[in-house]
Amino acid sequence: MYTLSENCPRRDVSVHHGSGLIHIKDLTDAEGLYGHGRMFAHVTVDPGCSIGYHDHQHETEFYYIIKGEAVFNDDGKEVVVRPGDICATGYGQHHGLENRTSEPVELIALIVCE
Repeated sequence: MYTLSENCPRRDVSVHHGSGLIHIKDLTDAEGLYGHGRMFAHVTVDPGCSIGYHDHQHETEFYYIIKGEAVFNDDGKEVVVRPGDICATGYGQHHGLENRTSEPVELIALIVCE
């Protein structure tokens, strides 16, 4: 299976009551994850925007930071993440991500199910 970049759906959405709109390029859908996940996406968080604080039940979400610097809220503890860093949240934990810089943040988001 393959998907050409120009065929990937794109959307601009407010995520979990975060600030501003987040740009999401869906790299596949649930079918493409063969029932093992519900999201695999390239995400861009513009300056001043955020993914709101939320939890994950019966699944784990991973962020792989590609570009920029963001503040990751890891179950109430804030940590600065940069390119190459990996964030994981699952099984009742909470997280959020905020871009407090003047440059966009790009990441890969993957949600896998139990």
